[in-house]
Amino acid sequence: MTRILVADGSRIHTRLLSESLAREGELKVIPFESDSSGLISAATDREIDVLIISSKLDDQPGRGFEILSELRGIRRDLVSIVLLDSSKDEAVLRAFRAGARGVFDKNDRPELLGKCVQSVCRGQVWASSHHLDILVRGLANTPIIRATNSEGVNLLSERELQVVRCLSEGLTNREIAERLDLSQHTVKNYLFRVFEKLGVSSRVELLSMTLKQSASTQPSDATKSNGRAREESDVIEDLAYAGLPAAQLALAQVYLARRNGPEDLVEAYMWYLVAIERAGKAKDFITNLLTPEQIEESRRKAAAWTPMQKQSSSSGEKLGLQLKRPGSRILRRPTERSPH
Repeated sequence: MTRILVADGSRIHTRLLSESLAREGELKVIPFESDSSGLISAATDREIDVLIISSKLDDQPGRGFEILSELRGIRRDLVSIVLLDSSKDEAVLRAFRAGARGVFDKNDRPELLGKCVQSVCRGQVWASSHHLDILVRGLANTPIIRATNSEGVNLLSERELQVVRCLSEGLTNREIAERLDLSQHTVKNYLFRVFEKLGVSSRVELLSMTLKQSASTQPSDATKSNGRAREESDVIEDLAYAGLPAAQLALAQVYLARRNGPEDLVEAYMWYLVAIERAGKAKDFITNLLTPEQIEESRRKAAAWTPMQKQSSSSGEKLGLQLKRPGSRILRRPTERSPH
């Protein structure tokens, strides 16, 4: 029998969720009704198989992510599901980066939570199509920062790396400060130190270095890290086998970047073919739902997008820009040569 520990944002919600899950019959549900300080101790009990944890605990947004990250280093075998208060990109990415095998929107039907538990216990990933799209895009757009000297000694501290990663996502100093719970003045100081250590004089140069390193990183570099790149590849592979075309394309890119031998090129091309076939089926399905006018409008937009993407990509190579999908933030060249 699967033993589940449930920790929602309030005792009432914890009790209601536990009662709903207990009706499944094959689950032993244990409601956690204390403050979050005792949750790690409760979850490290070897008899607990699954932890269902809210992203917000003790009225602290993100507290659930912090606990989950800490638990990950103590019990890597613990399967976890995060109850999301928000479906914003950052919340979804933080959940998976903290080690979640599934994310469950609190607006979803409660009866689906039992199916979610069953899926993650079988080793599957539970997420909606929207959440999967966020995850794949997040993995694809996260650069791997290499900041070592010729002897391989790390030049940047973990906090400095966090600031650089935030910068690479296009965040302003204020947004970086909010995410990392720092003052803007402290963020500026971190950036000045990064500039000095890496020998750059502006945000543009730093971004350019980041993007070039991200594009040229080989698996040997990822293997030398703390295993995060390997874990992210595992998640992409899970999503690819689940049938998500975006993940299949991302997995093809992983094999292409690694290229340790001919077999990697074969795998890359195989996943590319699979993704194209799946995308083609999706295209046919959507086509049947559209009117001729809507199809023509879609083609016009696609025709306008392609040259725009090429032009932006060419400009990005000169200015150190990072272009994302339409509607997302674009990193723009600052006019000053300072961390502002």
